[in-house]
Amino acid sequence: MLLHPPVEPMLAQARERLPGAGALAGGLGFEPKFDGHRAILFTPAGAGEPVLLQSRRGALIQRNFPDLVAAARQLPPGLVLDGELVVWTEGRLSFEALQRRAVAGSRAVPALAVEMPAHFIAFDVLQTGEVLLGRAYSERRAMLEALFTDHGLAPPWTLCPMSLDPTVAQGWMESWTEVQGVEGCVIKGLAQPYTPGRRGWVKVRRRHTIEAVIGAVTGSLQRPQLLVLGRYDTGGRLRAVGRTTVLKPEAARQLAGHLEQAAPGHPWTGVRFTAAWGSRELLDALLVVPELVAEIAADTSIDKGGAYRHPLRFIRLRLDVTPADVPLFGEGARPADG
Repeated sequence: MLLHPPVEPMLAQARERLPGAGALAGGLGFEPKFDGHRAILFTPAGAGEPVLLQSRRGALIQRNFPDLVAAARQLPPGLVLDGELVVWTEGRLSFEALQRRAVAGSRAVPALAVEMPAHFIAFDVLQTGEVLLGRAYSERRAMLEALFTDHGLAPPWTLCPMSLDPTVAQGWMESWTEVQGVEGCVIKGLAQPYTPGRRGWVKVRRRHTIEAVIGAVTGSLQRPQLLVLGRYDTGGRLRAVGRTTVLKPEAARQLAGHLEQAAPGHPWTGVRFTAAWGSRELLDALLVVPELVAEIAADTSIDKGGAYRHPLRFIRLRLDVTPADVPLFGEGARPADG
């Protein structure tokens, strides 16, 4: 039976550094990690069927990407590709432009498709008229490369680079991640089948920034002033890691439409938060549902308990990831001297 949406994508677990050469029997493949939205593309298997584009969470989003739907006419029937949606503007990958396209109303979609055309970076093939989930990654990769060669695929279709050489991957971590929109590496076992919903891959981001879960805010849900952030520990407990500096008006507006006040039973019920590391001044914090992930900039000053000594700087809201994608509390952290 052929695949139909929703198909759960295979996922990756976050790690702080690249695995060693002997980390997985059968060898490893390394791919650069692009800063976009995960998507699965389905071409029609029969006459009259539509092109479908599925988000990571299972929603059908082809309405917002008519440019990709039109370009899919050059793809063979019954094809299912896994990859990353990105938007390239002004010589760089723009996550902000992609977010704008993803949430645009129907009237704005046609103009945005022209102004901000989307690209699909394919890194796996799940079906080519037959389901390939049980095939090894190395086989699927060879079939994906053959697809691009045999059909002469060109933008908006892009074949994700892949290398078997860990030194090449290290080079990506040191140089490619200086390019906005390329944020690290994904590591896959060459012998691995594609297992939907399983975190069988590994992803490593170069840590100019980190992610954390929003557990509380000051101010109000409509006008948040700063965020109190946390990470889950190995026991499933949400542990506070720090607070942000005062949010800029644009950031506060971005967050306002997504924050939701927590119901009784929040992990931080009864907890009091101080205004700064080592301070006795308490924050008047409002607990929120801990389902949103923030990308933040942080220095290396971490206390022995795993919390950041200095205020964190909010960069953006990551609607494309979940708390399960955030590294665990204390993972990769080194306490500051003194």
